[in-house]
Amino acid sequence: MTDGLPMRVPAAGLPARVRIHEVGARDGLQNEKTVVPTEVKAEFIHRLAGAGLTTVEATSFVRPEWVPQLADAEALFPLLHDLRGVAELPVLVPNARGLDRALALGARRIAVFGSATETFARRNLNRTVDESLAMFEPVVARAKEEEVHVRGYLSMCFGDPWEGAVPVRQVVKAAKALLGLGCDELSLGDTIGVATPGHVLALLTALDEAGVPASVIGVHFHDTYGQALANTLAALQYGVTTVDASAGGLGGCPYAKSATGNLATEDLVWMLDGLGVETGVDLGRLTATSAWMAERLGRPSPSRTVRALSHKES
Repeated sequence: MTDGLPMRVPAAGLPARVRIHEVGARDGLQNEKTVVPTEVKAEFIHRLAGAGLTTVEATSFVRPEWVPQLADAEALFPLLHDLRGVAELPVLVPNARGLDRALALGARRIAVFGSATETFARRNLNRTVDESLAMFEPVVARAKEEEVHVRGYLSMCFGDPWEGAVPVRQVVKAAKALLGLGCDELSLGDTIGVATPGHVLALLTALDEAGVPASVIGVHFHDTYGQALANTLAALQYGVTTVDASAGGLGGCPYAKSATGNLATEDLVWMLDGLGVETGVDLGRLTATSAWMAERLGRPSPSRTVRALSHKES
């Protein structure tokens, strides 16, 4: 190890490059107990882009009373105009009204948020899985008419706190339904962090056999049981090249109390750097960004890599 970077020892069977879908500014900050000022959010996103992250999920166009931490979407998004051409700035939209708000501000990438289980669909969207898909259908259709890229999030792909283990076939059915609406990519969410590598490979294999290739899949692992990096590596070995992560390990899921933090982007980059997999991310600048945000939030970063590198510098 030199200069805060791991020794590079490439492994066979991995992609040459991975695209990190950074979710800290949306999925991370929406779980904060206090509202982060709009100007701080804007600087956070600029710093993330400056560290080399080319996809930074910016905010969510949900009703303010649902997620008050992101109620400033209309004020925030215009502050990011100068990043166009530097980083893609996806936004979450729950319904047609959310899409209207996002399009009015010039958003070119959106995401809808579905569930593989009925209980979570009810608790998150107050709808059944089928009713959720019916709500998303016109949203995705209009987005595609506007030539807007659409990501479909699928939660509870490995386990549900109310329903327990989720059958692989149930996830495959929900995944195909989301893609059938016209989504360009699908993010598989381990919302409560119970997945293990064998389970990940089983789901990816079943999806592949059902006509959903790894090329349209991103993975979104939580680290509840310390399995996020192991699960990510299993997905990369299968051919997945898009990984969701959150700077500093911010965030979880406000509607699933047993969910803990997202996979920290720094921990992911440390592993990928060591494997010789390109990300385009400057780990030093990213670590400094997460340390800066931790100061604004008034607590240390949960990322092991941020803590290790910050301690080394001090």
